[in-house]
Amino acid sequence: MADRGARGVTFLELMATATILIILVRQRELELRRALRTMRTAVDRYKLAVDKGQIGGPDVKLGSEGYPPDLEVLVKGVNRVGAVDRKLKFLRSIPRDPMTRSAEWGMRCYQDEHDDSSWCGQNVYDVYSKSKGKALDGTTYDTW
Repeated sequence: MADRGARGVTFLELMATATILIILVRQRELELRRALRTMRTAVDRYKLAVDKGQIGGPDVKLGSEGYPPDLEVLVKGVNRVGAVDRKLKFLRSIPRDPMTRSAEWGMRCYQDEHDDSSWCGQNVYDVYSKSKGKALDGTTYDTW
């Protein structure tokens, strides 16, 4: 005879738990997409400023193709051409990767292949998550 006081996990409890987990994963994926979009937009704005002649001289290195040398320069800012005390800043801070919980991102140079996982160190053309985890759509986060 079964003990009526003892109980197992019901199907409904399993479904509720799975639903909560999916919502949490989806939220982290949205945060990752937002962080990537924010950084890629900042890189593009830096490149546009170089192309418009707003940034130049020592802030733009030969071989950089007009892209920032690293992510930190997007936060620290660069001197605006013709304005002594006016810096152009592109990010308030480097966002944290919600998957790795770190502010360390994978970077690619303009000279790199689109799927390279090693950074040439000359400029930042693209950023990606270093997480090898799988997304809900089956892709890995480092390919986003």
